[in-house]
Amino acid sequence: MDSRILLFALGMWFIFVIAAILNGTFRVAFITPRVGEYAGHVISTVIFMCVILAGTYLFLGYLDADLARNDLLLIGAGWLVMTVVFEFVFGHYVMGHSWDKLLADYNILKGRVWVLVLLTTFLAPWLVGTYLRR
Repeated sequence: MDSRILLFALGMWFIFVIAAILNGTFRVAFITPRVGEYAGHVISTVIFMCVILAGTYLFLGYLDADLARNDLLLIGAGWLVMTVVFEFVFGHYVMGHSWDKLLADYNILKGRVWVLVLLTTFLAPWLVGTYLRR
């Protein structure tokens, strides 16, 4: 995979970061006050999963490159690692959240579905790339 594609993938990830911050702001300001914290979390998660899939579709469509499955999975893995690192570094050191609060979003047994965003982030390039090849 050439460096131009990796640079575009990094740029797309930064767009996802901005979209995630906007999604979180929208959740806190508009969704949660109307439906409650848990439903707001779930709705916001589904919205952001759709944003990731749509953004990935636009990204891969713009690239118009014939990427191998491994390349698509590598892009997804890169996005996943950067997302988790960003979440913990930004969440703890900038937002001031405790490590326990940050880890709580990974507890599926408590109804936290954030892991679905991470799964979507990882699989989106492969899923969308496979769809676009048809």
